[in-house]
Amino acid sequence: MSERMTGSQSLVRSLEHADVEVVFGIPGGAILPAYDPLMDSKQIRHILVRHEQGAGHAAEGYATATGKVGVCMATSGPGATNLVTALADAYMDSVPIVAITGQVGAAAIGTDAFQEADIRGITFPITKHNYLITDPAEIPAAIAEAFHIAATGRPGPVLVDISKTALQAETEFEWPERLEMPGYRPTRKPNNRQIKQAAKLITASEKPVLYVGGGVIKAGAAAELRMMAETSGIPVVTTLMARGAFPDDHELHLGMPGMHGSVAAVGALQKADLLIAVGTRFDDRVTGHLDSFAPNARIIHADVDPAEIGKNKPVDVPIVGDAREILAALAVATQTEIEKGERADITAWRERVAGWKTNYPLGYDEPDDGTLSPQYVIERLGELAGPEAIYCAGVGQHQMWASQFIRFENPRTWLNSGGAGTMGYAVPAAMGAKVGVPDATVWAVDGDGCFQMTNQELATCTINNIPIKVALINNSALGMVRQWQTLFYSERYSNTDLNSHEFPDFVKLAEAYGAVGLRCETAEEVDATIEKAMSINDRPVVVDFRVHKDAMVWPMVAAGMSNDEIKYARDLAPEWERGTEE
Repeated sequence: MSERMTGSQSLVRSLEHADVEVVFGIPGGAILPAYDPLMDSKQIRHILVRHEQGAGHAAEGYATATGKVGVCMATSGPGATNLVTALADAYMDSVPIVAITGQVGAAAIGTDAFQEADIRGITFPITKHNYLITDPAEIPAAIAEAFHIAATGRPGPVLVDISKTALQAETEFEWPERLEMPGYRPTRKPNNRQIKQAAKLITASEKPVLYVGGGVIKAGAAAELRMMAETSGIPVVTTLMARGAFPDDHELHLGMPGMHGSVAAVGALQKADLLIAVGTRFDDRVTGHLDSFAPNARIIHADVDPAEIGKNKPVDVPIVGDAREILAALAVATQTEIEKGERADITAWRERVAGWKTNYPLGYDEPDDGTLSPQYVIERLGELAGPEAIYCAGVGQHQMWASQFIRFENPRTWLNSGGAGTMGYAVPAAMGAKVGVPDATVWAVDGDGCFQMTNQELATCTINNIPIKVALINNSALGMVRQWQTLFYSERYSNTDLNSHEFPDFVKLAEAYGAVGLRCETAEEVDATIEKAMSINDRPVVVDFRVHKDAMVWPMVAAGMSNDEIKYARDLAPEWERGTEE
């Protein structure tokens, strides 16, 4: 049954029908008509952020932590373009968000009107789909489709740009009872013949590895992954985006592969004769020099996005479908082959990779000048906050240390910007995660460079009672860039010194935003400082950990190099062929 209302009212009603709980945004001229009826919604909470980029990352954090679609809203022109970084980030990491932007009046589109920008054209390459609405009658269907597209298949961002005239005009509201989208039908169920082919390859393999990406978490497939691993006994590596998909303490887990992955994980991929790649895209940060990646391995590549299969690496068995469906089917098919007696002996392989895991554990050297080790800080944070907490990282050294030294046991507890590598992600993403999962302890593990890009959202957190905690790994530098300058630019530190041990005073900055500011400079103070931060739950907390400036992330595969050239310390490479170091 239709009902007469304005386009703005139709938009709010549509968001309510889409089960939206929260919108992160900032009003402005073109979107202003929508903010009037939004004020009357009893269902939707609007959180006024301090920058549109913060709104986008908050929507990402909400979506990643909850599995629901995150929503952000901005006005036309610069309001919309300030969302671009977050949209690009969500596109790279397959995060389901819907961005709603106001646009100038329909008659003014294309005239370079005040605060006009072609946001649909700008975001065309970095959204899963986008809309420009000039007819208010189209609003309900566009919103319904946007949420469906964002959440299904390979998740991603969708933008709905609505002209001010469409928001102001009257229309008949009618929510679509079903969607007619003949050109959009993502495949969920895998092809049974390919599952059987994969199972035969798996049971014939003597050196198999489950290479697991973030798609497993997006599909809610952690239980199916564990079933597959335990059914087959195959070792597991989890990429940066898949941390928490498989428990770190499981005997089959080898850790994270890639540029800063564990020796065992990187070595297993290099020496495998079969990769079972699920929900991953063979990213360059995992493969290193592509031609030398897993040179002797046959490849089963399973992904919900058919465009990813074979894009970077030739594939022997392609499987298109939902990771949860695929892993469940693979576990059954593999078990069937095992029961027939069709199973190669992988005992020697299991012993070999376990030897790498034992002989090349993740570790770090304490600074010889007595300053605070950043790895120690993050390690203790993980121990004290525990695996039920949610950790959001910025980008750089602190991100890698957090992925290495926090023990992840559960999916949706590790949020970071993987594909785009967006500095400034952590604080607003943590804010969104805390809104979505209010009972969880949420830590933003941030660097002093990243923190200074989006720390204004602390004000949003204080005002809206969103008590996130920030572990500021303050090495007074753009740490990862400085590490590269140390290793590859003869220690010529061009424009990487932030002077963050001198200013700003992060404790005073936190207090100015209504948060609690703490400082920690010695190892002896670390536990007590973290425990104090954990005890404060009525406002945000920022802990300024003043750490050693020249700590480095190891292991490391230099960009463009083969994974065979991994170093687990500055001048030390593993002895791959010695296996278990017999």
